[in-house]
Amino acid sequence: MRFMMLMIPRGYETAAPGTMPAADAVAAMMKYNEELQKAGVLLALDGLHPPSMGARVTFEGGKPRVTDGPFAEAKEVLGGYWMLQVKSREEAIEWAKRCPASDSEMIEVRQVMEMDDFPPDVQQAAAGFEEMQSRNKP
Repeated sequence: MRFMMLMIPRGYETAAPGTMPAADAVAAMMKYNEELQKAGVLLALDGLHPPSMGARVTFEGGKPRVTDGPFAEAKEVLGGYWMLQVKSREEAIEWAKRCPASDSEMIEVRQVMEMDDFPPDVQQAAAGFEEMQSRNKP
């Protein structure tokens, strides 16, 4: 089972462009990331620049509209993610609980949809998706 752990740092929604974490926080997080890697559960991970450097594309009336960050209505934004391959939701949660996060951070744990999770008509509509995924892995 694959799970995505989403880091949601409070206050990041208003962070200025170029905002970076402190070196000691990164060092602690690297130890945690190494634990995930040594356990063989880590598939991918990345940190994200603040929303002030991003953009949102909406599709009202079927027409794309681009809004540059920061986003006034944002209450929670992503700061980064980990993709894990584990045996259960409980195992994913246990890994999230071990993260050296601060008081101003939370981790949302979400299971990734696998093709087998979908009904047959959706699987048919998504024919070729898994091949597309495997071609785009680094």
